[in-house]
Amino acid sequence: MTTSHRHRTTRRLAATAVSVLAAVSLAACGSGGSSSSATSGTSAAGGAQDGKPVPGGRLKVAFWSDFQACIDPNQVYWIESRSIDRNLADSLTDQDPKTGKIVPWLATSWTVSPDATSYTFKLRDGVTFSDGTKLDATAVKTAYDGLHDLGAKSTLGLTYLAGYKSTTVVDPSTVKIDFATPNAAFLQASSTTTTAILSPATYKETPEARCAGKIVGSGEFTLDSYSAGKSAKLTKRAGYAWPSSLIANKGAAYLDGIDISYIAEDNVRVGSLTNGTIDIAWPRQPITSADQQVIKASGATIETRALPGIIGLLVPNVTAGRPLADLQVRKALYKALDLPSYAKTVYWDDYPVAKSPVTSTTPYAADESAKLAHDPAGAAKLLDGAGWALGSDGYRHKDGKKLTLTYLTNAAGPGEQLVQDQLKKVGIDYQIKVVTAAQLTPTGNSGDWDLSGGYLTRADPSVLGSSLDQAVSKQYTAKYSQEPATAAKVSALFAKGLSTADPDKRAAAYQDLQDALIDNGVAYPLFDRLQTAGVSGKVHGFAWTSESFLRANDIWLSK
Repeated sequence: MTTSHRHRTTRRLAATAVSVLAAVSLAACGSGGSSSSATSGTSAAGGAQDGKPVPGGRLKVAFWSDFQACIDPNQVYWIESRSIDRNLADSLTDQDPKTGKIVPWLATSWTVSPDATSYTFKLRDGVTFSDGTKLDATAVKTAYDGLHDLGAKSTLGLTYLAGYKSTTVVDPSTVKIDFATPNAAFLQASSTTTTAILSPATYKETPEARCAGKIVGSGEFTLDSYSAGKSAKLTKRAGYAWPSSLIANKGAAYLDGIDISYIAEDNVRVGSLTNGTIDIAWPRQPITSADQQVIKASGATIETRALPGIIGLLVPNVTAGRPLADLQVRKALYKALDLPSYAKTVYWDDYPVAKSPVTSTTPYAADESAKLAHDPAGAAKLLDGAGWALGSDGYRHKDGKKLTLTYLTNAAGPGEQLVQDQLKKVGIDYQIKVVTAAQLTPTGNSGDWDLSGGYLTRADPSVLGSSLDQAVSKQYTAKYSQEPATAAKVSALFAKGLSTADPDKRAAAYQDLQDALIDNGVAYPLFDRLQTAGVSGKVHGFAWTSESFLRANDIWLSK
């Protein structure tokens, strides 16, 4: 992958993130399942095998961008900011990145009603916020009421608290959260940065002030300063002693603090890592194969894990009269797309191949590989059967019209061009329609397109509903992607997955859902979404959260 290729892809991913969030009251950008790290979630350079952790030093991390310019965990959707927030604010529960299991954190135990409408949490003793306020049931009520009151200012909170009714203080150490409708995904939501519990004083600040840094958490670090898009500084909190059960270090952080910067250019960020100016280079898109070799040659390591949630995919417009209204044409697309070639060409040789509408680290992810297999002859047979005959120009025609599919985007890169080439081989004219970010939502809502893209981050398959469930989503991707019968089936499966706390029943519902999305041509997986980080050899104890964010509790630096 060339440098120019990398820069185009970075702009494409950035624009796609903007467009996805601008298109709707988004939903869920949050957590993960199993680790696909180069090791087991801990830096190959670090961990207990390297000796006793050494306290002291400041970790220097360089992210790519700070598009949202907000640091309030309750409001922010930008994944880089959420990585910072995970080290400032704690949540009721945590999620194991290897298994997806929900484990204790600020809550020591919980009970869930069979219909998933009521959650009762028993709180941990001895927890305080950095302003000295004690964590109790009233503080949790203030936090959840405050998150709910943000409304559309918390695009993720809207989904995580779907159906929120109230939070009740049962006693000082017990809190009960009720929903008007079943929300089986809430237990996972309680582990995310979005639902992090902040000090009651924080909720007296305006949302704007909170975005700018007026937040107080109970995390192992405190926020010293935050300058949007420029820098953030965190300092170790003395006396911290309540990490989740996933953390090895049960006390205060080993690091004195963390210094965050933002470096837009990949080559500058990589150079800063290899010359020792920074300790972790954290881009938005996967580090290229060439840059990985440079990083490894300097003695640093590459840490990799898929972001959980909706995979990079295409969604069809099945409106009557458009080509993809025909299920046979939609099925032909699966056979025309060469997903292994996409992964290898756009990224690198052993880049994971898309297998499902959700990424590999999402709990309940199904393996739909057999249904996504590349079969150009099979695609041609389906298109022939649908009446689209191959013409002398190399494209298919029917009733005097060329088989043209218009892809709607606000940025085009090598991935789109590769899809164009793949579809041309079976006679489909794939036109890439580039509009501005401001035009994307109106054009999407108009229905003047055949395929549109998107992705979202959350470690629960319910996140698919934000883009595809017509019963709850206002996105054009939901509105146009299913005819009534399919929409009813898909919505029923989403509801089934949210209506029970039984993990086996949820697994069955989401297996059926993923099958239905592929069988009915509702979603076209293109690429898994890897989060990669270049980590200096002096950094030990690197670990991912289930959301594929940075967890710094166990990190220490060689002297």
